[in-house]
Amino acid sequence: MTFKKGDKVVYPNHGIGVIEEIQEREFFGQQQCFYSLRILANDTMVMVPLENADGVGLRKIIKGAEVDRVIDILKGRDMDVHKNWKGRFKENSNKMRTGSIFEVAEVYKNLAYLSRNKALSYREKRMLDKARYLLVSELSVAGRMSENLAETRIDDALAGQRTAKIRLHAHA
Repeated sequence: MTFKKGDKVVYPNHGIGVIEEIQEREFFGQQQCFYSLRILANDTMVMVPLENADGVGLRKIIKGAEVDRVIDILKGRDMDVHKNWKGRFKENSNKMRTGSIFEVAEVYKNLAYLSRNKALSYREKRMLDKARYLLVSELSVAGRMSENLAETRIDDALAGQRTAKIRLHAHA
């Protein structure tokens, strides 16, 4: 996938950024083209090689019509989670790294449910917070709504979790 200057994109685990420049630089003795990406949340700059953009999961923001699909995932009452926290953390980390907002929604839904029923590990709590941030930031931009409204939609979607059907498994 190629992007142009000014495009808003999602950089997995970092959130939304803007392509500030596309530049050529020497790297390890070879000329390479890079996207110069400014992450909106913390105003940091990230350089992503054009040839590696797909590999790191750089992608366009979902379309407005896909916001409802994310909300439907959050509303879903079926959950399939690993029994122990280490296995669960590994599975969730893999999902977060994909950069897919739909995978992030699954992680958030599962961890939010678990957090209401037991204490999460420190690392899982941080992942829950990160997943919420990623959801709120992308849904607000894609749905052209305030972050407060995005948070309300997410919270409302999770309201039905009290009757969730959770399946625990032990596979990796």
